[in-house]
Amino acid sequence: MEGSRIIYFDPWEVSGPSADLIFITHDHYDHCDPLTIKTLCGPATRLVTEPAAAILLRQAGFDAANLTVLEPGASLELDGVGIKAVPAYNLDKDFHPRARNYLGFVITLDDWSLYHAGDTDFIEEIKDIRVQIALLPVSGTFVMTAAEAARAARALAPEVAIPMHYGKIVGNEEMAWQFAKALKDQVTVEIKPSPGGLK
Repeated sequence: MEGSRIIYFDPWEVSGPSADLIFITHDHYDHCDPLTIKTLCGPATRLVTEPAAAILLRQAGFDAANLTVLEPGASLELDGVGIKAVPAYNLDKDFHPRARNYLGFVITLDDWSLYHAGDTDFIEEIKDIRVQIALLPVSGTFVMTAAEAARAARALAPEVAIPMHYGKIVGNEEMAWQFAKALKDQVTVEIKPSPGGLK
């Protein structure tokens, strides 16, 4: 995400300009990839994550001074960006247990607000989030299905919803279009073309 700040969420096998902020939702390899993260870091890049991913990043040589570790419910401001860590967990599967305290993020910057859901199901906490932009996983198996993500989007009522987490490990672009179809005339959906889908 690029504007007055360059921000990445869970970068994996991507390239781009150096980041101001990188958010890492949890320690699974397709979300916490130290090799990719290193290529996106400049001298002032700040990393924001949860405890298990922080351990992996420290082991990979990242400076603890540039690493902020949060648990669900924590809020702070970094470099003019408002950050709230929110829960991300599964309800009916064991890939992302609630007890691990994995994260989604609500960020506010300039005149907009954004929710990156992380790897989650349609959990009760989503109903309390109000943002302009929502990035929601749609691929099923490890996260919400397209239909479940559409229900989450209706609860969030953002101006724009963006489907993510499809195309490489699980799911395909058809799931993004199913999500868009389910929200027709209710929420604007933007499908971002990307090799492997957005993370």
